[in-house]
Amino acid sequence: MKSPALLLLLAFGAVAVAHAATPDYAVLQRYPLGGSGGWDYLTIDPASHHLLIARQDRVMAVDTQSGKLVGEIPGMRHIHGIALVQKLRRGYVSDGAADSVHVIDLDTLKTLRDIPVDGRNPDGIVFDPASGHVLTMNGHSGNASVIDTASDKVVASIALPGKPEFAVSDGRGHVFVNIEDKGELARIDTKTNKVDATWNLAPCKSPSGLAIDTRSRRLFSVCDNKLMAVTDADSGRQVATVAIGDGPDAARFDPATRLVYSSNHDGTLTIVHEDDANHFRVVANVPTQVGARTMALDPATHRIWLVAAAPGPRHAAVKDFTALVAGPR
Repeated sequence: MKSPALLLLLAFGAVAVAHAATPDYAVLQRYPLGGSGGWDYLTIDPASHHLLIARQDRVMAVDTQSGKLVGEIPGMRHIHGIALVQKLRRGYVSDGAADSVHVIDLDTLKTLRDIPVDGRNPDGIVFDPASGHVLTMNGHSGNASVIDTASDKVVASIALPGKPEFAVSDGRGHVFVNIEDKGELARIDTKTNKVDATWNLAPCKSPSGLAIDTRSRRLFSVCDNKLMAVTDADSGRQVATVAIGDGPDAARFDPATRLVYSSNHDGTLTIVHEDDANHFRVVANVPTQVGARTMALDPATHRIWLVAAAPGPRHAAVKDFTALVAGPR
């Protein structure tokens, strides 16, 4: 969980970013946000144009067109991530302190029900469209809880080889999850609800954020030792490593621009271009703000949203909350 937030938005033109040899990025606009408490993962709901922020004891909804706070969903304890099930217009929010998942209505911004999970500290959370299940990655018990979205009940528990972090689905029956304490990547078969492969990510250390290119079958793990590890999703072969900023916590891939993003605690956003399935190059390290480690990609606008805190003493009152829009000058 991060510190109270300053919200940043970075906007990138699809064509300009993909083809510019030396792109020049800058912060373009600022929005006030406000509010107290830490945060974790960010999620874009493209249907409502909402940025959903896991904000410690509540979900904050920010209008991605105006940058204004439009609502909050309270009554939570220590939330981490939000998985969207668009067909049902529901969100599933992992609550690490309550060992549960809160089901929210994405249109009314209300809590519908709570689902206790069979693990401790549910953190990363992902929807797998192939099975219709939501999976929570339980950081303190080393397992994944499987929730059937038709019944909103836990239907299986999957033993994992270590402490799970972020997870992604390929939409074809597999979920991939970084194993932070082992420097590994695990593959879950969502038909059998079992891990069917585990791959070593060395020289990557402490992988956190994870993204996927479902077309080229490439996985992007961002690591604490300033590396992005690129892995073949079918064979587990390491395709490449790419230098990124320090202290990453999230990764995103934009299929329209072929860009991979790493948001880093050192106040940079590393942008990597996928030239082809086996070749990758850094095109920019965009200054953001120290602490801006988590992000969301808006696929409609190709904008990147991040959050960070205004500098201040530990436990000091929150102030100077601002949304920043950045892109090519």
